[in-house]
This record gives sequence, structure tokens and C-alpha cells, in this order.
Amino acid sequence: MRGERTPRLREALEDDIVSGRLRPGQRLDEVGLAARFGVSRTPIREALIQLSASGLIEIRPRRGAFVVLLGPRELLESFELMEELEVACARLAAQRMGDADRAALASAHAACGAALAGGDVPTYYSANAAFHAAIHAATGNRVIHGEASRLQRALQPYNRLQLDVPRRLEASFAEHEAIMAALCEGDGVGAAERMRAHVQVQGERFMALLAALQAQAEASSASAL
Repeated sequence: MRGERTPRLREALEDDIVSGRLRPGQRLDEVGLAARFGVSRTPIREALIQLSASGLIEIRPRRGAFVVLLGPRELLESFELMEELEVACARLAAQRMGDADRAALASAHAACGAALAGGDVPTYYSANAAFHAAIHAATGNRVIHGEASRLQRALQPYNRLQLDVPRRLEASFAEHEAIMAALCEGDGVGAAERMRAHVQVQGERFMALLAALQAQAEASSASAL
């Protein structure tokens, strides 16, 4: 039961960090969080450890946990690195994926489709992460798999905000279709090109992400008044 609570607590705290309800540099009080969520300090501590692994918070010895939030430059640079890792993963996966990898990819894609049909953004978000994780695993390269997975976790809250942009879910699903087709055909070049178009967060898309961050922060401030 406790293990089931930890992911939900982590996601709730991720939302608080990205929306501005928890501010950069703010100390996270385990006792206060436990009271807020009606749980013991143990699942709170586990959620904080997971957030620390993703880079959203920093746990300082004998001082506690503090929020870290990327600024515009760091955010853009992180997405640029994620883009290169995802492209490399797509290219390698197209060359190396086996039947089990294809099955995992198809399962995640089907879950994305079901969530899209039901207008279920949170479920689509989880299925989208599973889709990309299946590609990372299919590379057969433990180093690039680990690095891609680590950065994916760090950028999860921002990726979730991107899916809130109008019509983004439909576009994302169509892009997944194209990527999966290239992967299943063993087309490494095509898979890499389609993946780059899918994950590239620059120009208007990056400004839309910053606008979404600002809107969430303003909404949080207004609700606190």
C-alpha cells in the first residue's frame, strides 16, 4: 500500500514544483507534507528521494530537501540534450529491437490511443513516458538507456505541461504512429528524423512551454489570495 502511495505523492509534488506552488529554493518540510497528504513521513521521504534522483529537488545533509527549478536557459539546454539522446535511441532501436521490444512499444502506443480517445491526459502522460521508455530499452545500450531515462525523469513535469497545450495530444499520437512505423521497418534514419521532429522543443514550442509555466504560476498565486 505504501509503495502505491509514493508515485502519487511524487506526481503531486512535481505538479506543485512546476506550477510554482513550491518555489525554487523553498525547503520541503516532511512533517507538514505528511500532514497535508494524510500519510506518515516514510512515503513522503521516499517521494522526495525519487524527486532528488530526477533533479527536481536537492537533499542537503542535515538541512533537508529544497526545490530546484530550471531557468529558461537550463531548461532549453536540457531539452536540447534530451532531443539528441532520443534521436540516438530511435536510430539504435530501429536496428536492434526484437519481438519483446516491439510488443512493449505496441502496448504503450495502444495505451496512448485509449487515453486519447477518452480525453484522459494523465493516463496519456504515463503511456507517453512508457512509449519512450520502451524505445530507450530497445537500444540494447545500457549507458544511453540510463542517461535517457534519467533525463526523461528530470523533464517529466515539463513534458506533462506540453501535453496540456491544445491539440498537442492528437499531434503527439500521430507522431508516435510515424516513429513506430519507422522502427518496425528497421529504418534507423527515418526513425531518428521522426523522433527529432517529435521531441524538438525550440522556437514557438519552447515559448508555449514557458507561457504554460507562467500561467500555472499566476493561477497558483491567484488561488492563494
